[in-house]
This record gives sequence, structure tokens and C-alpha cells, in this order.
Amino acid sequence: MNAPGAQPLMELVGVSAERASGRGPLRVVDDLTLSVAAGELVALMGPSGSGKTSVLQVASGLLAPTAGIVRIDGETLHATDRSGWATVRRRTVGMIHQRLDLLAGLDVLDNVALPLLLDGTKLRRAHETALAALDRLGIAGLAKAAPDELSVGQQQLVAVARAIVGERRLVLADEPTAALDTVAAERVADVLADLAAA
Repeated sequence: MNAPGAQPLMELVGVSAERASGRGPLRVVDDLTLSVAAGELVALMGPSGSGKTSVLQVASGLLAPTAGIVRIDGETLHATDRSGWATVRRRTVGMIHQRLDLLAGLDVLDNVALPLLLDGTKLRRAHETALAALDRLGIAGLAKAAPDELSVGQQQLVAVARAIVGERRLVLADEPTAALDTVAAERVADVLADLAAA
């Protein structure tokens, strides 16, 4: 719940979304209203195919809603505003995808630093900030490794580091601990909880 008068960090108001299917458009989100305050941890729960990933993709601008309003940090973002959404994903919203989407041509450090570099941060500062994110997750020693040299669990930790790098205020995580052992999963949960509390 938001404090009285507090502006939600993320708002979905009456949002619906569709995906193409062999039988025509398939509604994957139906008239959803959701408000998330700064410092709040929210879990979407439901069976496979219930639309959890679609909700996160709408909230990060990766799936255009067919109806409703998406607001991030008080700013209404329109489906057609690709530049605005790209800026939001670089600065405000970190996304941990089920498919980790690490770039094979970049080492771990540059994969994590990429959002900062795309936003114009100087290389040295971006690397320092990326290294701090890796260190938070206990994997700073992997900074110079290539993604294909890592286990799936290590790749998932790198993806989490990329999502939390810099000063992002909202992290959208799609099964962020699915490939992790218990110790690493607890570390990720602790880091996300610490970020929410900061």
C-alpha cells in the first residue's frame, strides 16, 4: 500500500495486452490494475501460462498494452514511445528475464555495465559501478569471464547484477532464482530486499 499522498513507483491502470497466436490475438493480461510503492516487494503468483511474464513485460515496455495506462515514477509512458521506454529501462527499471540475454561478445563486466554505457556513463565509472553490483552478489571474480564460460546459475547472477546496476529504483524479476542453488538464491533475495529497503 502507498502512504497517503505518496506517488507509486509503478502503476498499471486497467491494462490489457495481447499476443499473436495461431488462432488470432490471445489476451494475456486482462484489465489489470496494480500499484507498487517505493520500497515494496511484490510477488506475482500463479500457474504457468497465467500471464506473469506478460505483466512484467508490459510494466517494462517490452509488450505494448492494448488498453490502459502504464506509469513509472509518475510518468505515463505510451506504447509507441520507444525512446522513452529505452531511457526508463536504462535508468529506472532493471529487468531480469527468464532468458538471461547476456551478450556473448562482451565479458561479464561489460554485460553488467551496458545499461550505464548506453546511457552515457564514462567507461571507468560504469566499470566501477558494475563491479560493485557483481560484488554485492559475490561474483566480482567473474568480471573478466565470457558468459559462455559460466554455469547457468552464474549467468543468472550476472543478469541480476545487470538489473540492479546503477541507481535503478524498480527491479522486475521473472523467476530470478530458478537456476540457482539455495545459497545463491538466498543471496539474490537478500540483495533485492536490501535494495527495496534502501
